[in-house]
Amino acid sequence: MGPQEIAAESPREPSDQREPALPLTDPAPGSAGAEAAGAEAAGAPGRGKCWRCGPSPCGSRAQPEAKKKAPCPGLGLFYTLLSAFLFSMASLFVKKVQDVHAVEISAFRCVFQMLVIIPCLIYRKTGFIGPKGQRRFLILRGVLGSSAMILIYYAFQTTSLADATVISFSCPVFTSLFAWIFLKEKYSLWDALFTLFTITGVILIVRPPFLFGSNTSGMEGSYSVHLQGTFAAIGHAVFAALTLVILRKMGKSVDYFLSIWYYVILGLTESVIVLFILGEWSLPYCGLDRLFLILIGLLGLGGQIFITKAVQIEKAGPVAMMKTMDVVFAFVFQIIFFNDIPTWWTVGGALCVVASSTGAVIRKWLQSSE
Repeated sequence: MGPQEIAAESPREPSDQREPALPLTDPAPGSAGAEAAGAEAAGAPGRGKCWRCGPSPCGSRAQPEAKKKAPCPGLGLFYTLLSAFLFSMASLFVKKVQDVHAVEISAFRCVFQMLVIIPCLIYRKTGFIGPKGQRRFLILRGVLGSSAMILIYYAFQTTSLADATVISFSCPVFTSLFAWIFLKEKYSLWDALFTLFTITGVILIVRPPFLFGSNTSGMEGSYSVHLQGTFAAIGHAVFAALTLVILRKMGKSVDYFLSIWYYVILGLTESVIVLFILGEWSLPYCGLDRLFLILIGLLGLGGQIFITKAVQIEKAGPVAMMKTMDVVFAFVFQIIFFNDIPTWWTVGGALCVVASSTGAVIRKWLQSSE
C-alpha cells in the first residue's frame, strides 16, 4: 500500500474528538447526593453547577469525562515504518518466486485474504453485497484494485524492484488529476508541477532510446522486458488512483471490510479467468516457493493492518513522508538480495517521483486542515 491510501482512509484525528454531552441534572447517587446537598446549603455550587447560575444546571463548570489516553508519541510513524518494511518484504518475495506467474500470485493472495475477511464480515454483520446504491462502485473498486495488484506483481517480476516501487509511488499525482476530472476537486498549478516532476522521474527510469540512445546499462534483462514492467507499474499507479477516487466517492457509507471483500472476490475471479486464457496455471514445484506465497499473503495483510492503524493515530502529512521508506527498502533489498546497484538515472528519477508524490499528499493534508 502506498501514500495513495493515506488520503482516502485517514480518519478524523484524535484531537478532533468532542467532549460528551453533559447531563441536564446531577445524577447524585448515594454519597455524591449528600455532597451536592451540603454544597448547596453552604451556598456553593454542586457538581454540574457554577457560581453564576446557582442551583440551576450549567455546563460551564462541569467536570469532563476522562479522555482517552493519548497514544505514544511517534507510534503512528513507527507503524508506518513497519508497514513499509512488510510491504517491501512482500515485494521481495514476489520477485524471488520462480516459475509462478504474477496473476497466479495474485490469486493466492486473494484466497488468503478471503479466509480472513469472511469471519470479519460475519462478526460485523455488514453482509456480503453492500448498499444498493453503492454496488456499482464496489464492483468498479474490486476490478480496478485487483487489476492494480496484478500489474504491480508483474512489474516486480519483469523489472527491478526499485524501478517498479518508484513508479508505483506516482499514484498520488494521478489521484489528484482524476479527482479533478471525476469529483470536480480543485487542481492547481502545484498539482500540475507535481505531475510534471513525476513524468520527469519516470522518463529518467525508463530512459527511452529516442532520448538516451541505445545505452541500457544497469537495466535488468532486455530493454523490451524492462519496458513491459515499466508500463505495468504505470498501469498500477493509474488503476490504484482510480480506486482511490471511487473510495472517496463512496465515502464512509460502505464498510471498509466490505470494500476489501469485493476486492478479493473479484480479484480471484479475474485472476482465474486470466490464468485460464493464458494457460499459465501451475502449482509451485519448490517448497520454498510455496513458503514465499504464504509469506506474501501474511506480509501484505500485516502491512495493511499497520498502515491503517498509523493513519488512525497520526496525521496524513507525516505518514506520507515516512511512507517514502518503501523506496529506501526497495533500493536496499535490490542491492543486498540481487546484487543490483541502481544507476544514477534511477536515483534521480526516484527523487523526482518521491518528491512530487509526497508533496501532493502533504498539500492535500494542509488544505484539509485549514
